[in-house]
Amino acid sequence: MPVKAYVLLVTVVGKEQDVAQTLKTIKGVIEASPVYGEYDVVAEIVTDNLEQTNKVISEIRRNPNILRTVTLISMQT
Repeated sequence: MPVKAYVLLVTVVGKEQDVAQTLKTIKGVIEASPVYGEYDVVAEIVTDNLEQTNKVISEIRRNPNILRTVTLISMQT
């Protein structure tokens, strides 16, 4: 069963657009959008399994313009 997750990101000030564009190039990232509020970017991830999800999240976290992430795994029914 596919795994869907949302990653909420806090970025370096002024880097929201750059981070969102970079995230869209990562396999498994379906969408990445700058947002207003406590977080700066929201990314949607869909992978085949939790192991792949972990790899995508690890790749996202390597971006030096990302200060903090929160990952939400969707409970699909």
